[in-house]
Amino acid sequence: MITVTIERDHEKKIVRYLVDGHAEYAESGEDIVCAGVSTVTVGTVNSMESLLRIKSPTTMDNSGFLEVKIPIIKNEETSKQIQLLLESMVVMLESIQESYEDYVNIINKLV
Repeated sequence: MITVTIERDHEKKIVRYLVDGHAEYAESGEDIVCAGVSTVTVGTVNSMESLLRIKSPTTMDNSGFLEVKIPIIKNEETSKQIQLLLESMVVMLESIQESYEDYVNIINKLV
């Protein structure tokens, strides 16, 4: 199962997200659930970098682990744009979870 942990601060802003595990929905290379979650979560990091020029500290390995820390941004407009991208990511992940609930678990955490 893939576990996605979304960490939020006291203002409900996303400050970090973690992805861990494999869906095991299908054989490696054919697993549409893993591919979907990877596309959404890695694509969000790429969007922050390409569209907003924001680099987030990121750790990723072949075991299915991804950790993305959202940097503190002083520019309020840029901060809002980052949060919009992140909330969009959550909506997409929730859609995947809704269709494949036995393979994806989303945990929301207040930190």
